[in-house]
Amino acid sequence: MHIGIFSGSFNPIHIAHLALANYLCEFEEIDEVWFLVTPRNPFKLGQDLLPDTLRLELVRLAIADYPRFRASDFEFHLPIPSYTIHTLDKLKETYPMHTFHLIIGADNWLSFPRWYQSERLLAENFLLVYPRPGYPLNEEELPSHVRLVHSPIFEISSTFIRQALAEGKDIRYFLHPRVYKKIMTHYFR
Repeated sequence: MHIGIFSGSFNPIHIAHLALANYLCEFEEIDEVWFLVTPRNPFKLGQDLLPDTLRLELVRLAIADYPRFRASDFEFHLPIPSYTIHTLDKLKETYPMHTFHLIIGADNWLSFPRWYQSERLLAENFLLVYPRPGYPLNEEELPSHVRLVHSPIFEISSTFIRQALAEGKDIRYFLHPRVYKKIMTHYFR
């Protein structure tokens, strides 16, 4: 199977994450999308994160009704900080029957040379790059293992979600209903 690896903090997961993953399953050649909740992103070491287990639970709540999505704590069992190359190496070792495609935004593609072992990561793996506002890419300049996905552009971020919640905004339609209920019940009463 062709598995899209959507690795991130998901702090919290929101409708743009879900819509993009849904697009990849329905319009691209991806059989499943695995949401790998990252315990600590090396580029976000100073950021406040909701607890790892809560972020994983929120992902599970959000994707429960779609059979082509999987929530994973795979990176919880790897050394911290979590480096994408180590994750993909371990995924390929653990699941040799699958072909993995790393899903990243155009913003991350433009900073890709700063990633740990980026040259090896690029040489040994398939990447799917989705558009992000303000980060134009020339598809013809992408390496052979990298494909630009022509998904809709979503201008929602987890930072926006957290800020809006902290300000007491009612943003129920930016989150899956079960995620919104869980967050409001336990964290923003």
